Amino acid sequence: MGAISRALHTGKCAIFTIIPKQNQSFTQHNTVQTLLVALAVLIAGYLIYGTFISRIVGVDPSRTTPAYTLRDNVDYMPMPTWKVFLIQFLNIAGLGPIFGAIMGIMFGPAAFLWIVFGTIFAGAVHDFCTGFISLRSDGMSLPQIIGDQLGNKVRKVMNVLTILLMILVAAVFVLNPADIIAGMTPDYLDRAVWVTAIFVYYMLATLLPIDKLIGNLYPVFGFALLFMAAGILGVLIFGDYNLPVDWSEGLGNRYLESARGTHPIFPMMFVSIACGAISGFHATQSPMMARCLKNERLAQPVFYGAMVAEGIVALIWAAAAIAFTGGYEELGQYMAGGKTAGVLVKEISVNWLGTVGGLLAILGVVAAPITSGDTALRSARLIAADIFHFDQTKIWRRLIVSLPLFGLTYLIMCIDYNVMWRYFAWINQTIAMVTLWAITVWLARKGKLYVVALIPALFMTVVCVTYVLFAPSPEGFGLSSTIAVGSGCCVAAALLGLFMRFLKKQ
Repeated sequence: MGAISRALHTGKCAIFTIIPKQNQSFTQHNTVQTLLVALAVLIAGYLIYGTFISRIVGVDPSRTTPAYTLRDNVDYMPMPTWKVFLIQFLNIAGLGPIFGAIMGIMFGPAAFLWIVFGTIFAGAVHDFCTGFISLRSDGMSLPQIIGDQLGNKVRKVMNVLTILLMILVAAVFVLNPADIIAGMTPDYLDRAVWVTAIFVYYMLATLLPIDKLIGNLYPVFGFALLFMAAGILGVLIFGDYNLPVDWSEGLGNRYLESARGTHPIFPMMFVSIACGAISGFHATQSPMMARCLKNERLAQPVFYGAMVAEGIVALIWAAAAIAFTGGYEELGQYMAGGKTAGVLVKEISVNWLGTVGGLLAILGVVAAPITSGDTALRSARLIAADIFHFDQTKIWRRLIVSLPLFGLTYLIMCIDYNVMWRYFAWINQTIAMVTLWAITVWLARKGKLYVVALIPALFMTVVCVTYVLFAPSPEGFGLSSTIAVGSGCCVAAALLGLFMRFLKKQ
């Protein structure tokens, strides 16, 4: 994760031209066809499994949504579906599906499988179900959803963790877009200027009604991010580039041999590629859009569909990274040589899309974190207001809740960036794990097919426990892989036992 954090500090980096190798030392297998098949599976997953999940939860188009029953024209209001989708997509995107995918593909072809199947069976189910449960619960925020299913003690812990995660996201996503923009502007527009400008925007986006800044700016940001992904995909398909997927060694680790001991595929890849497959941060955003949805039948395209769209973005950037540099080993050497994912994104954008296209692509990279940071603070305000049952109709009431959040965000921005990012990664996936267990319990209580959430809940439990035990200090305990994985499996088995006991009581 330290490599990802370094990727976010690109500064004023020169643009280097890399000529991809045309003769690889490994066998080329189906090059672009592999990418197209993966994209097709993602889309099919939305159409088939997304519809299946929609039927399981019991979508009812005749029910009135909270956007109408609790309309206050601040947080609760019906909005056009395309806007709700774009806001949800940009909320959850951040830099995770771009930088995380670039770092994750260094592990090899297994990353493609995790992006595709993690999105379909874990991430999209996680996002969709939290949005739907919130729809059925008057727009209830994530800690309240989890507390209703897992108990008041868990609710209290999640109140702290989710607000902390929101503040961390806001702090991280003030600093890295400020660094990127400062590297593209004159010296007098330095990092401090852009940090101030972005933070002021975050404050306004937190306080104003959702249809003002967020509702009007997101279509512009959305175009930039989608243009970037579509342009890179076009070059991958029609350009003179090979996609060296390299299945010749199966799903073996392709990380640089010298680093494989500290970077095993399990659990490190499943934490590196978070937003491109499953992320707890997403569950904090779904309730915000549940307050603006006009009809329950739109839950699948907005919540499940936005996660699939993010998976597509992650897939494109993972493929672009190895196609541009020439392969897994070449990408690893590129990163080991002092370059960063941020520099690589700039090089790919400018070299493949030209000056204008490259600028639009870089705008997409800047827009991605900004459109997660602003709604992170807004979500923190909504969660805090729900905790204290404090009405948010009047702006002075929103200020009372928001000012402490702004102050905490500023203080956290003063902490070492690498430390912030490491703890953000762990908290993020832990929230995803707990959310999946809450969804499982909710489905069981409703007499629905709970196994669709139970299986990813068990898997993410093993991932999170293994990671915190295996990862080096300070974010982990630095235990051996065998002990860490064994402990993760034991914790998952214990939670499964508790769940089965709950089923018997039901």
